[in-house]
Amino acid sequence: MSDLNIEIDEEVDITNVVCPVTFVKAKVALEELDDGQVLKIHLNDGEPVQNVPRSLKDEGHQILKLIDNEDGTYDLIVRKVEE
Repeated sequence: MSDLNIEIDEEVDITNVVCPVTFVKAKVALEELDDGQVLKIHLNDGEPVQNVPRSLKDEGHQILKLIDNEDGTYDLIVRKVEE
């Protein structure tokens, strides 16, 4: 699958919350999706970008891409995997 062909089903912005709430918000957003759907999570550099991708991967979800927006934020693209 080409990076350009990833279809985003939902987006959530968690730049206004701090860890560990960042992971909770991302997890809740993923839970609202169907299996196989893709979520784009807009998050801050630092703890969120270190912890959220790792925590979601540990839960079995597929990390498709992490994009550095070069403004102190990142976009994390995650595919929901059946729990």
